[in-house]
Amino acid sequence: MRLTFVALLVMCAGTAAMAQAQAPADARLFASSAEVTALIERAKAERQADQANFVQPVVRSAPFAMNLEYRVGGLNANATAHDTEAEMFVVVEGSGTLVTGGTIRDERRTNAANRAGTAIDGGARRTLSKGDVALVPEGVPHWFTDVNGTLVLLSMHLPRPAGQ
Repeated sequence: MRLTFVALLVMCAGTAAMAQAQAPADARLFASSAEVTALIERAKAERQADQANFVQPVVRSAPFAMNLEYRVGGLNANATAHDTEAEMFVVVEGSGTLVTGGTIRDERRTNAANRAGTAIDGGARRTLSKGDVALVPEGVPHWFTDVNGTLVLLSMHLPRPAGQ
């Protein structure tokens, strides 16, 4: 029994050491609920009056990153589409409408892998509120509109695996 416990302890320590050795120096692998709450308070304090979306990093380890997005009603952020990444949203506070699909209005290329515009024509509309989760596949236009007060999201870009 004692030998099994020691073997298990050594195996766990080795696995933890390997995981730490593989994490890049700039990785941030954990954020507590208190830290997320502090990010929300920071967004409230630092967001400019005309800024529709205030984005801050929460956790990251390349190529993955999760951001906190603080969106304000009455100010619409751009509609976007990511050609090589899906995007997942988790609603932390508030509610708003997620529009997916359709056509990006006034579309422009913001970089080699992303498009943006002022709105979406057509598309499916879904009201999201606290606790809801949505996944937008790569290449699909998406846009948050009709934000009631504020909408706080955790968003994660999910790159296409290499070779696919």
